[in-house]
Amino acid sequence: MIDVNLKGTLYSIAAAIPLFQKQGFGHFVNIISTEGMQITPTMGVYAGTKNAVRTISETMRKESGGRWRVTGILPGFVKTPFADSIRNEAMRHAIQQQAAEIAIPPSAIAESVAYAISQPENVEVGDIVVRPSVQEEVRFLFLRRCRGTFSI
Repeated sequence: MIDVNLKGTLYSIAAAIPLFQKQGFGHFVNIISTEGMQITPTMGVYAGTKNAVRTISETMRKESGGRWRVTGILPGFVKTPFADSIRNEAMRHAIQQQAAEIAIPPSAIAESVAYAISQPENVEVGDIVVRPSVQEEVRFLFLRRCRGTFSI
């Protein structure tokens, strides 16, 4: 998780900066997560990596002096095969059930990226939160459903 979410972001930024400096402009789009805005039980490391990417993104925005744009996309519950890799059967089932009920399609995230990068050069879209309209209401019910099923 740290390698992909945090180091992967840092390596990508490091690879892009020389090109952005050479051409005098660029646009970073970092996929963060709504977990980067809140703390959820059992999500400490994941939320930590997403909070780090959010902080790095905001720092880059401020340090760039307008030379490049930085957008953070904060997806909520998106329909992905993420749950398939969870070993805890009860947790995997609960997440799969929740996804079937409320998850939004990946195309919603793609559309938010397209919106951010299609803006005029002098417009920066800072952060975009894209989540199911009922995500917060069902989060509490989901955590109650999963209580006692978490394993570290």
